[in-house]
Amino acid sequence: MIPHECGECPIRHRAVCARCESDELELLDQIKYYRSYESGQTLIWSGDPMDFVGSVVSGIATLTQTMEDGRTQMVGLLLPSDFVGRPGRDSAAYDVVAVTDIVMCCFRKKPFEEMMARTPHIAQRLLEMTLDELDAAREWMLVLGRKTAREKIASLMAIIARRDATLNKNGTRGPLVFDLPLTREAMADYLGLTLETVSRQVSALKKDGVIELEGKRRVTVPDFNRLLEEAGDDSDGGMLI
Repeated sequence: MIPHECGECPIRHRAVCARCESDELELLDQIKYYRSYESGQTLIWSGDPMDFVGSVVSGIATLTQTMEDGRTQMVGLLLPSDFVGRPGRDSAAYDVVAVTDIVMCCFRKKPFEEMMARTPHIAQRLLEMTLDELDAAREWMLVLGRKTAREKIASLMAIIARRDATLNKNGTRGPLVFDLPLTREAMADYLGLTLETVSRQVSALKKDGVIELEGKRRVTVPDFNRLLEEAGDDSDGGMLI
């Protein structure tokens, strides 16, 4: 569903506009529009000019980089409230492809850049989100470089479960229920594993009671702290030493 008012927006408390006052929201409203994309559709091609920036309202997308010889690597996920595009850059750095149906809240780039210059709340929030993204990228380097296959799967599920709980303001106490946005094939690509390894490790986590599965995508996490332990993390999200 596409929200008609900012107050109805499900990502309002996490998006780039999270700290905006009512008058600032009115200014943003003048330069915003919504775009919908179907699963599998490319939102942005690497190298193409970008005339907008925006936030994912609902759905999931992947960031993919293609090498000169045609090889591709998924380098990131865009989850609800994540920001797309970079003020000050004219072209896209990555392919952005919808994994599920997606709704984007978009802002015309030039007016958004001008508004950033005179609206500290937006610039401040975007800086926070950029630093969070940097932390996430560093954490993901650890996941890919040092963790076992089981820990990689558990880490990915923990990231998605935590984001879903935050967006729904549920916290991480008690059972967490969410839809896994990626296919087994996409998980294998993103984690640098084989399809067989992903399927085997997901089945092992289910057998050990760390997760429960309904179909292939619906996941229940009975105890989030146990999932973090399986990911090699402590309850605060840091690495176990």
